[in-house]
Amino acid sequence: MYRHIIIFSLLWAVVSVKSVAQTLFVNPVKGKDCSTGAIDAPLASLGKAVALANEFKGTQPVTIKLAPGLYLLTDQLVLKPFKATQSTASYTIEALVMPDDTRWLPSMMPVIQSVSPNNKNWGKFDHCAGFQVERNNVRFRGLKFVGNTNPTVVYYYAIERHFAELKDMEVSQCIFAGSRNSAPIQGALFAQGSGIKVDHSIFYECKNALLLFMSVTGFSLTNSIIYGSYEGAIWFGKYSDFVFTDNIIANNRCFWISMKDYTSHYTFSNSVITGNNMFMGLNNNGVIENDNQTVPTTKNIQREGKVELNVVATDTIPKNYLHLSPGSAGRDISAGLFKSGNISK
Repeated sequence: MYRHIIIFSLLWAVVSVKSVAQTLFVNPVKGKDCSTGAIDAPLASLGKAVALANEFKGTQPVTIKLAPGLYLLTDQLVLKPFKATQSTASYTIEALVMPDDTRWLPSMMPVIQSVSPNNKNWGKFDHCAGFQVERNNVRFRGLKFVGNTNPTVVYYYAIERHFAELKDMEVSQCIFAGSRNSAPIQGALFAQGSGIKVDHSIFYECKNALLLFMSVTGFSLTNSIIYGSYEGAIWFGKYSDFVFTDNIIANNRCFWISMKDYTSHYTFSNSVITGNNMFMGLNNNGVIENDNQTVPTTKNIQREGKVELNVVATDTIPKNYLHLSPGSAGRDISAGLFKSGNISK
């Protein structure tokens, strides 16, 4: 009997070690890239963690956990390997402390900033990508993206996914905060393929929040805030297979931009869409035109009222910054980082 117990214990230890090997910890302050990436021996850079994770074998989930701090990307990080038929195992890059944790403060959110020059040429289009997704079932959770400070870059996309055959990608509880004069975000998410889910995220003053106009099916945008996009909030194709509910879309140049000459059917539910210069727009070879012909189906959509966000006004960052202020329209909608509901203070 004791022999069986010992054998079982050894087998369990082997399985446990293999499971731990699929999780990497990164700490830009205390870590070292010569470390193993274990919880007590974290790596220093996100680039090293992605390189190691891309070499993992087997079908177990891959997780990269980021401690608070600043993560500078000097090139695009490619999440691979790309295969047309892949396992359904998840590949997650997430904060060590998530927004719904009682310990969470804004300072605990890992900050990802690109300083890379153009690192991608796709169809003779030079641009810069932060993450290039080349595998199924990738998840970004609890991260803050703040744009690209390299002055040579005009088009920067924080997360990009080119391949239409890829499936399932989640962006949850993330902030994308652009600065048009210093660290612009041309597009927070530029992607195609199926199963793209954006939930409880904030897009603040990006040039464009979501660019999803090619081969996109099964898309959903829920419980999110898009505010101050100075070109367009959402660019979308001819596809009607999507879910749009419980969102705040305010003070953008244009709310929804579809493709010219496409006949589409759109349904928007339980959201505030207000203060935008244009409601529906058309993409005419990159020029946004007002769309007076497309009439979407709307269910409990508020088109009036002023949306105001909590912003930094003193030397401290409030826990609910970039969320709706007390007097704002849409306070009855649970939009923002916190899945447990809006935090009022």
